[in-house]
Formats: sequence, C-alpha cells, structure tokens
Amino acid sequence: MTAADGAVRVGRLTAAELPGAAPGLGAVLADAVEDGASVGFLAPLDAVRAAAWWSGLGPDLASGALALWCAREGERIVGTVQLRCETAANGSHRGEIAKLIVHRDARGRGLARRLLGTAEEHARAAGRRLLLLDTQTGSAAERLYRSTGWTPLGTVPGYAADPSGALRPTTFFHKDLGCRKDPGPAPGDPGAARLSP
Repeated sequence: MTAADGAVRVGRLTAAELPGAAPGLGAVLADAVEDGASVGFLAPLDAVRAAAWWSGLGPDLASGALALWCAREGERIVGTVQLRCETAANGSHRGEIAKLIVHRDARGRGLARRLLGTAEEHARAAGRRLLLLDTQTGSAAERLYRSTGWTPLGTVPGYAADPSGALRPTTFFHKDLGCRKDPGPAPGDPGAARLSP
C-alpha cells in the first residue's frame, strides 16, 4: 500500500493480492448496496456474494485491462475505485472509472476524492487522456464528479435500477486529462505529411 494520509492508506491491488482482499472489498460493496447506491447490484447483496464478484476480476487485473485500488484503515478495506482500460486499438487513449465506493463508516473525510484522484493520475501517467464514467443522477457521486472537473454529457432516464429495483436516471460524464498519446497518422492518410508532433 502507498499514499499514506493519516490512518488511511490508498494503494493499487495486484491480481495476486485480490483473493485476500476480496472479502473486504465485498463488505464495502455490500454496504453500498444496503445504503441504496446504484453500483450494478440489486438488494439484498450479502458480503459473500459480493466477494465472489470481486474475485472474478482476477483475469482483468492480471492482463492490465483493469487497475484496482483500495483504501485501508489499518487492515480494514474502507474504499475502492477501478480504472477500466479500453483494449480496442482505436481506444487505447481512453478508460472508464468504475465502482468508486467508500464504506459509510469512512465517509466525510475526502476519501472518495482521493481515490478518484489516484485513478486519474494513474490514467494520465499511462497516456489515457480521456476518461468516462456514469452515475445515478442526483447522487452524492454526481456532485463529487461535478466538483472535480468532470463534464456531464447527458442524462438517460430510467437507465439503471437502484438496489430496490426502481429505474433511475443516469448521468454520463467525461474528463480530458490533458495528456496526448499520439498514435501517428493512419496508414494511407493523405494528410500524414502535414501532421506535426
């Protein structure tokens, strides 16, 4: 773990570390669903089922298609965020922020902002200049993204069910990180000679 700040440490998780961390991540996810967060699951979601979902991310972590961070207070996991990297050749400049979750016991200390910033900085260093995400409209998460420079693209009514099963609107966001990973001119591009770095 790295990036210590007081008692909470934020660090990137490896595929080898995932099995040991899955129960703690499962507890954070189950807490979020119980609290009504729209994070892809319906209630009730017990920690065992949630941990099994996390365990299934091992191959993506190992391949590099996914980067995963967790925040620990002592040995307890209290927050997490993911960066999903596009693997298609024409999308190597972009990624998606997913599952930014902080346990109710650890909220109000800026931890979600720290986790988001950590994922953004990793994306920037990796040349991922464009990030996307979506969140339930009107949620605390939406307010966080707006306050950290994310640009709303639009809102889709009834896009996703909340944990109770009720369909809720979702707002989509993007953020340009200001770095450029130039793949060069496309083969056969007649303007290739005029392109400059």
